[in-house]
Amino acid sequence: MTDKMPTVVVVDDSATSISLYQFSVEPLAVNFIGFKSPAEAYPYLQEHQPDLLFLDIIMPGMDGLTFLRRLRTLAHQKDTPVIMVTSKDYAQDRYIAKQLGALDFVIKPLRFKEIRDLVCKHADVKPVESA
Repeated sequence: MTDKMPTVVVVDDSATSISLYQFSVEPLAVNFIGFKSPAEAYPYLQEHQPDLLFLDIIMPGMDGLTFLRRLRTLAHQKDTPVIMVTSKDYAQDRYIAKQLGALDFVIKPLRFKEIRDLVCKHADVKPVESA
């Protein structure tokens, strides 16, 4: 039996943020994919269901909430675990995120440990023992 590595997808217009996620999950047994825009991520997400999706809210073009609304119309994305990420904490955004079934709502800047904890908790990944 082969254990499929969980896939963690990040959609964030900031390359710095994507790198932060990448470094954070490096010690974990996950398959990491970062996209710089919803337009870039959409073709992949039409074909694949990630084990966990981090979605930035504030992005040029299509924002994360609009993108999540669009994803939820795809049958296989109805239950995808999504964590909304934002630098601005608006009650309205939290409300919409919850309506769209987002698991969590986290405020930037994120820390390595925070990202790792979220991935371990929601993507069923074993935490790495720190030496």
